[in-house]
Amino acid sequence: MFDDFERCYRAVQSRDDRFDGWFFTAVTSTGIYCRPSCPAMVPRRDHVRFYPTAAAAQGAGFRACKRCRPDATPGSPEWNERADLVARGMRLIADGLVDRAGVSGLASRLGYSERHLHRQMTAEVGAGPLALARAQRAQTARLLIETTRLPLTQVAFAAGFASVRQFNDTIRTVFAVTPTALRREAGPRVETAAGTVVLRLPFRKPLDAAGLLGFLAKRAIPGVEEFVDGRYRRTLRLPHGTGVVELSSADGHVACRLRIDDLRDLGASVQRCRRLLDLDADPVAVTALLGKDPLLAPVVQASPGRRVPRTVDGEEFALRAVIGQQISVAGARTIATRLTIRYGKPLTAPDGGLTHLFPEPAALADADPLGLPMPTRRAASLTGLARALAAGDVTLDPGTDRLHTAAAIGALPGIGPWTVALIALRALGDPDAFPASDLGIRRAAARLGMPGETVALGRYAARWRPWRSYAALHLWSCPDPDLTS
Repeated sequence: MFDDFERCYRAVQSRDDRFDGWFFTAVTSTGIYCRPSCPAMVPRRDHVRFYPTAAAAQGAGFRACKRCRPDATPGSPEWNERADLVARGMRLIADGLVDRAGVSGLASRLGYSERHLHRQMTAEVGAGPLALARAQRAQTARLLIETTRLPLTQVAFAAGFASVRQFNDTIRTVFAVTPTALRREAGPRVETAAGTVVLRLPFRKPLDAAGLLGFLAKRAIPGVEEFVDGRYRRTLRLPHGTGVVELSSADGHVACRLRIDDLRDLGASVQRCRRLLDLDADPVAVTALLGKDPLLAPVVQASPGRRVPRTVDGEEFALRAVIGQQISVAGARTIATRLTIRYGKPLTAPDGGLTHLFPEPAALADADPLGLPMPTRRAASLTGLARALAAGDVTLDPGTDRLHTAAAIGALPGIGPWTVALIALRALGDPDAFPASDLGIRRAAARLGMPGETVALGRYAARWRPWRSYAALHLWSCPDPDLTS
């Protein structure tokens, strides 16, 4: 989009916040880059440059606007919609892989050389992997500076910087102030326990927060998840430790409270929460397409901000999808709870009703199917998937190749199209996955006057591309006491 100057400039003139995160506006006369909705005076055309990422604007010598905070925008929905090399790389960088494994680790994970990866990303988003990771480190550092009382030296390393000097230089370059001044400008901070960070997660309006959190609450596994007073809470397995997150709807944002063992996991935690709630989606584009179907339109218009609940852990959800094959939501919760108690890792410090992490694949890989609380064939499918995940034959991180992974999962014994589609929809983040064989979806479709038979419904759903995942959520939202998904 940033290549279309007229469209971008019109968005800036109208201060349209729907485009925040899609591109960034840089002003040559001030040396500042902003989000499109910045309330400052609209710059002259000949003073404006548009960039696809904050890293590209920073690389061109611009610093972040202190008024509109462009680093705090929702991410571009493009990187979640697309499945190509650059999009997969963007998702892995957001998850912190460059900080953990370097550019060489990112290139290896994607199966390309560092040179090819750098060339592709620079050509498309205006910055290479290192610059993109640096921009993310700056954002993480700002969060820690403004929301915690950690000494700035600890903030530097928690944000992923290799040295305090690199940290100081980056903060001055990106925000045009020193870390000390940035903390001073933030004012008083909310008192929190050690390892706890309170922050706001921005999103594109509208957002059906009640429907989103309600969906997660209905499927919450006791010990791993809970829903208390409108707040969804769950445990997190993170690269450097564990954590607990609490998410709730607030005025214009999602309130997020994180308690993590190691603050180096802050960036990954935030990205996983955003992914879970699908906060980088473009609900206007989704509603515009799905609303054209006269049979689906009434449901869409009743909830124009509906999101697709994703997951904070792809492996966890894939295992849960197999557990839920051919049984009710309540039945799946019961089995998952029993497996969690038996095979899940207990938290060293339980938090309210949160006591365990969901079992890792390695913990279930060697389990005897005859001893699991489910039919033997489904138990064998579960342990088979667990072995594939534990061995690395199937990978479900944010950078996975969706088509290859879906095919690999579908080739495992006992895993059919319904499970593959559900994993694609929630674990792989595919915006166009559609479990046409799902009983709840077929019943809802029939009640709305659509075909209720799997093959015919699949053909009918082609008109909803590339947003069939969102159509599935709208159909699941139709009241039906016998929903099974």
